Amino acid sequence: MNASINLLDVVALTVNLPEYNLSQGQVGTVVEILASGKAFEVEFSDRQGRTYESVGLRSHQLMVLHFEPASPRMVAV
Repeated sequence: MNASINLLDVVALTVNLPEYNLSQGQVGTVVEILASGKAFEVEFSDRQGRTYESVGLRSHQLMVLHFEPASPRMVAV
């Protein structure tokens, strides 16, 4: 699903992984690039930053999430 996945990218699952108790849409962080960029180790953490699962996944199982800050609003003075 995504041709360019990099180390430390924030990604979302595009599939359910019931064997790991992970659901489509869950968010994780790429912590290692495997198999010459054909697979990725993704960590899933709780709100306190504790990892509860670390899984090797293929790119078609992931979607990179992007954040673009909003442009500053013009304020009339």
